[in-house]
Amino acid sequence: MISKRLDRKLADIHADPHGSREFIIADAKDADMAFGITAPGPERLACKHGYNESEGCYKTLGDYREQIRSVIRQDLVDIVLLSASNLEQLGMKERLFENSEITPAARANDTTDVWVVRGGKYPTDYPSRSFRTATLDHIKYGRLTQDHSQPVQGADLGLYSITYTNNLEYDHQALMAFQDFRIEAEKKKFRYFLEVFNPNVDPGIPDKKVGAFLNDHIVRTLAGVTEAGRPVFLKIPYNGPGPLEELVSYDPQLIVGILGGSSGTTLDAFQLIHDARKYGARVALFGRKINLSEHPLAFIEMLRRIADGEVAPAEAVKAYHGVLQTLGVKPIRSLQQDLQLSKTKFSYK
Repeated sequence: MISKRLDRKLADIHADPHGSREFIIADAKDADMAFGITAPGPERLACKHGYNESEGCYKTLGDYREQIRSVIRQDLVDIVLLSASNLEQLGMKERLFENSEITPAARANDTTDVWVVRGGKYPTDYPSRSFRTATLDHIKYGRLTQDHSQPVQGADLGLYSITYTNNLEYDHQALMAFQDFRIEAEKKKFRYFLEVFNPNVDPGIPDKKVGAFLNDHIVRTLAGVTEAGRPVFLKIPYNGPGPLEELVSYDPQLIVGILGGSSGTTLDAFQLIHDARKYGARVALFGRKINLSEHPLAFIEMLRRIADGEVAPAEAVKAYHGVLQTLGVKPIRSLQQDLQLSKTKFSYK
């Protein structure tokens, strides 16, 4: 198996936290563990038998897996994050990562606030509760095993998610589950990156305090964790430059990444990765922003060029639209619309 870019980039960043120019991009293709059937994205052709015409129809699992294969073949991202079942098919059966510099990863838990099913209200009405569908053995080997010294066939990297809500009962439960996961991961030689969401319900604090609330929880949580059990990096919402710089400055060895969130305009995505890097992030994990774009591979190429400092966000939007025109792909928005930033809750400076 060839060496992975992720490992080389992590080593470079740790060796020179302030001087390294490396930036890690992940494509989050684990949406089937959150959205179910709608995960692959909308099917723009007519719905069969008139079903769901009011809200549209969706691509299939086969379509989704082919999207993932194309991203692996393109070889520009550093991580592809998958559900355990898709990892088994693409990583263990098709062995697509074997000769790729891309690192496969799997979602290791699925808390209730990512249960974004049609008609459901789990993400908005109830404080996040801990839950874990996948087992580490299934992520690594596709089966239960006691021999954890055997070569990894699936992935030895996973995403673990916590959502603090300022509710003692639920936050205590989340930390107990995280402790159990860390102990198991260390025993089974399983690496993880830690996703920490903003509260999914009203935490009873002003919006401008959410970034500080999140930062304090991250540092407090990891202060009791020694090197053997720490995440390889963080995945957090971008709450503005101040909170990001504060967290990055506190511990330069703690690699901080940002998540992409909802789709928005193309400039939303391109400006986000630019600003995150500017204020100290070293990782960007984009899911819906890539998957719901008109041409995911061209979109990823622009993300890579922005992260490498080759092009500014607005110029990348124009270049992206130029690629769409060349390919004959109809854009979702006009160029003028796509050059606008959406107003978001945490867009303050």
